[in-house]
Amino acid sequence: MDARASHQEAPPAPPAPGTALVDTSRNDRVGEFRGVAGARWSLRPIGGGIEWEADPQHVRPALPMEQIRARTARANARSRGEVL
Repeated sequence: MDARASHQEAPPAPPAPGTALVDTSRNDRVGEFRGVAGARWSLRPIGGGIEWEADPQHVRPALPMEQIRARTARANARSRGEVL
């Protein structure tokens, strides 16, 4: 038996839908938790957009400032006509 296999961390419990999270494997991209997709979590950009899947081990709760920054970036892109 491999000693490393017995020390692996269990995946964290999924948060409530809509919880703001940061995907550290994607340059600290902020998204809302949408659900579980197999061993991965589905996240969607705050304010809408295309969902992506993240490894739960690379996800953490978003700080209030990160949430504000993500919402502001989305509002600015919308005002420029880049997104609906």
